[in-house]
Amino acid sequence: MDSNPEALSESANRLIHLVDNLGVKLAVTGGDGILSTSSLVVAVKTVNGSNFTTILFDVFNTDHVQFSGPNRTMLKSSEPAVASVYLPASLTSGISPEEQKQANSVQFTFYAKNSFFKDASLDNKTLVSAVLGSSVANLSISNLSENIEFTIRNSHPVHENYTAKCAFWDFTLNSDGGGWSSVGCFVVNSTPEYTICSCSHLTSFAVLLDLSRQELPDPKNAQILTFITYIGCGISAIFLAITLLTYLSFPKLLRDIPAKILVQLCSSLLFLNLVFLLDSWLASHNNTGLCICTAFFLHYFLLTSFTWAGLEALHMYLSIVRVFTPYLSQYMLKFTLMGWGIPLVIVIIVISVDKNNYGVINYGKHTNGTSDNFCWLSNNIAFYVGVVAYFLLIFILCMLAFIVVMVQLSRIKKQNPHNQSPKRSVMTDLRSVTGLVIILGLTWGFALFAWGPLYLPFVYLFSIFNSLQGFFVFVFHCAIKENVRRQWRTYLCCGKLRLAENSDWSRTFTQTKKNISRSSATTLDQKFTSRSSSGVSYGTNSSGSVFADSGISDGSNNDVVLNEIHRGNLTQGKTTK
Repeated sequence: MDSNPEALSESANRLIHLVDNLGVKLAVTGGDGILSTSSLVVAVKTVNGSNFTTILFDVFNTDHVQFSGPNRTMLKSSEPAVASVYLPASLTSGISPEEQKQANSVQFTFYAKNSFFKDASLDNKTLVSAVLGSSVANLSISNLSENIEFTIRNSHPVHENYTAKCAFWDFTLNSDGGGWSSVGCFVVNSTPEYTICSCSHLTSFAVLLDLSRQELPDPKNAQILTFITYIGCGISAIFLAITLLTYLSFPKLLRDIPAKILVQLCSSLLFLNLVFLLDSWLASHNNTGLCICTAFFLHYFLLTSFTWAGLEALHMYLSIVRVFTPYLSQYMLKFTLMGWGIPLVIVIIVISVDKNNYGVINYGKHTNGTSDNFCWLSNNIAFYVGVVAYFLLIFILCMLAFIVVMVQLSRIKKQNPHNQSPKRSVMTDLRSVTGLVIILGLTWGFALFAWGPLYLPFVYLFSIFNSLQGFFVFVFHCAIKENVRRQWRTYLCCGKLRLAENSDWSRTFTQTKKNISRSSATTLDQKFTSRSSSGVSYGTNSSGSVFADSGISDGSNNDVVLNEIHRGNLTQGKTTK
């Protein structure tokens, strides 16, 4: 270790593995054994893997190291520890009984000199501490309910104009020559003299509906999916907030039922994204109550997002097939009670059966073999009943509504080709179909195919489309809707882009009401043939699009007009009785 670090670089990984193997093979008598030199300490302690107890290992100098735990009194020392590592009692709880039998010792390595750990790719970063490692009988430990924590004294004080960072030695970097990686690691606490490190949580959005309940085995894919997920959720949260502000700021946009359902769905998705983004950070606090609370709300907002998508599908079905039904008394109030109430009942039942149904799970794996914690449903039965079964029910409802809409659109085009707007095109219909898929949450169905060899590609599809669902909702149900753009131009723009308040939008609405009145007068003497015929009329009177009442118009008119058509049809229905 006193040799030139440049000369050691080619053999550094081999030397580190040799030191680890020495700790595994070291014969220990009396409960623990310590080998030390001026540069290196190897310490081994015998343990019972089936009944592991808390261990704290402190290094005061290479000649003075110390074990302590609940059954061993810590010796007082006049000097502060140079490095320490805390191993929780739950360390071996996540491994199999066979591995617990193998876990008969814990080893610690302390490198006072970092000759083995030189990394040319550090650029302007400098290694400012000794290196401390720990392992259990050379096993890969995962499923930790409490994090391992390292505290290391800086060999050189970190000044105010510098920032301390935590890193782990990645054996696969620099063409397998090894190197420092800070991916997923963060500073818990830092002073000029000491740094406390922990690893963040590499978590894909797919963890919310991962039917296989398995860890991502490849750390590189876990890292990529984490970036996709957190960037996607951050973007979605921003655009969901913009969508909500837009609809809540302009009362004209909230006159129809689809817009009100859209606002509720956006609210649910916004809360879901925010709780998900905070989950990993909250899990790092190792507070059981906090983790249960986080998992509870994450479960709740996931179910409310499913529910509002299902209610959107139900409303579409009632509007297209049962034309008059959406205008029954207290219609939106009933939807609101279902949208927020049904998920609340489910999560209360789950936590009432056993509060430990919520807790820490592991998802993703670092290159050093460790896994990450995430606050979610830890009980498989609760997950499959409280999430998967509910999702399948809503997904089937949404798929049926989607099929009904597609059939109805095809039927309208065939029966009324002359009524189709000349502005409509294949791209217009494709845009409408895509918007429908997004708002019904059909992209969540990618989780159903994430099995076996298809697991990874569908996890990628799931993470991309569902972490960005809020952004897609903004694009298809806010940005490209003409009535929304008109409100933006009327109240937010200036100069040539600004529209007068008494614009074409208002005149179109007024003219359409007159047309509806004339249409109603001429049809009073005609017999209302069937509900299905009024369903066709409903879908074509405004813009020739059956999607319009779902909040997806082709840009020429708006959803308020469709409500007036409904009221006109309702008046006709009452008159013919």
